[in-house]
Amino acid sequence: MRDLVIPICRLEKLFEDCLWAEGPAYMAGADCVVWSDIPNNRILQWVEGLGTRPLVSVSNYANGNTIDREGRLVSCEHQSRSVVRREHNGSRTVLASHFEGKRLNSPNDIVVRSDGSIWFTDPTYGILTDYEGERAEPEQEGCNVYRLDPETGELRAVVRSMVKPNGLAFSPDEDRLYVSDTGVSHLDGGPHHILAFDLNEQGLPENERVFAEISPGVPDGFRVDEFGNIWSSSGNGVQVFSPEGDFLGRIAVPEAVSNLTFGGPKNNRLFITATTSLYAIYVGVRGATRREVL
Repeated sequence: MRDLVIPICRLEKLFEDCLWAEGPAYMAGADCVVWSDIPNNRILQWVEGLGTRPLVSVSNYANGNTIDREGRLVSCEHQSRSVVRREHNGSRTVLASHFEGKRLNSPNDIVVRSDGSIWFTDPTYGILTDYEGERAEPEQEGCNVYRLDPETGELRAVVRSMVKPNGLAFSPDEDRLYVSDTGVSHLDGGPHHILAFDLNEQGLPENERVFAEISPGVPDGFRVDEFGNIWSSSGNGVQVFSPEGDFLGRIAVPEAVSNLTFGGPKNNRLFITATTSLYAIYVGVRGATRREVL
């Protein structure tokens, strides 16, 4: 862990006053961080030296966010039960809302692969109560991981075996997909682990296996650094695991961590959403970046 953290760097609290902070994403073009305050139905934006402002005042209870290859914000909305993209002109495009003719549950977390495909998880958290969305009966038979081709609109369920799929990320070479299952939140003895999948020649996940278990708390969201280490949320801070699944250490955070992302001009600043707040700390590595597609 000594090579991953910088002893003289301290954890900074950049903002508080959220009800449940989630889904941080770094927008390199604007050098800012955006994240969701789900129960307050808003997406916030933090800029160095300027502070925080609402980016989207009515977010449809957005949760996970990511940035696509064109620098556009792509979000998972609980209330609309859809994945949406915010265009450069400010308009909103719905990318996915139904699968096999039925409404999605409540898209949760999201990533974009180098080929432009959008991958997201779809547990039922946003339709269980009115606190983070709108209570409703699920129409899907299960909680799946999906792959969306934004060019054709094809939506494919690529993982159907999980209880409550949540965070997800790719290895630096994009040959491996990681997805967390936080089913323990509503199932006694349920999973609180990160699964690993190999991606076959068609780019589809196979060879499912447990990569690491998270305790206390759950692996709500996580990111991968340039060396393939996993930086995961937990109940006692950010827990770090090697590519082989060995526990390396943790960064203590005074609130339960929900999610995190790498950012900053050098991609070496870790931005952390934790319950009511946004935190940041400089670390000794850079976040993994998408490969260039020729």
